[in-house]
Amino acid sequence: MSDTADFGASKDFGVHHFFADIPAEPGMAVSICEDFGFDGDEAGRESTENRVVLARELWSKIKDDARRDFNERLKAKKQNTGTWRIGRVKLDRFLGRELCVLAWAAEHAAKEECAVICQKWLALRPEERWWLFSKTSSEAGLAHQKDRGWRKALYCALSDGESIRVRTKIKPRLKKSEVQENMSLFDFMKGDA
Repeated sequence: MSDTADFGASKDFGVHHFFADIPAEPGMAVSICEDFGFDGDEAGRESTENRVVLARELWSKIKDDARRDFNERLKAKKQNTGTWRIGRVKLDRFLGRELCVLAWAAEHAAKEECAVICQKWLALRPEERWWLFSKTSSEAGLAHQKDRGWRKALYCALSDGESIRVRTKIKPRLKKSEVQENMSLFDFMKGDA
């Protein structure tokens, strides 16, 4: 077995990877972040981007399919397998991209739609998932950009196609400190209107 942590992430310090931040409080949202490591910017500083914040109810519906798919592929490459646990769970940068695609599609879904979304996601080849990540992240890849272009398109493409209403059905519950950090000037102005 290779020397990796969680879902295929290198144990070396400062390496590009993703992580799922799973809080101990059962109702709190799960964040999926990309950590560019020390190659993240020109000055060699570590940089991290929050890619998606997913309501815990939706995370509970997609996490097992993602875990099974990732672990099958890690076993085939003779790498250690992972499990979802409280705290930071690291993922290889390619698996992290795939998890983002699944989470982006699920963030607009109702709980009942997640099974269909997972099945359609599982039918995609890894390369297709990477391409979808590239297209989506180039225009709407940050957590607060969920109501834009490809983020909405992922939900439409991977859901059942019958009851498509592109709006957030289940709002993620955040800690008060996170809510204020994610707020832009325009969000602040909307709240005052």
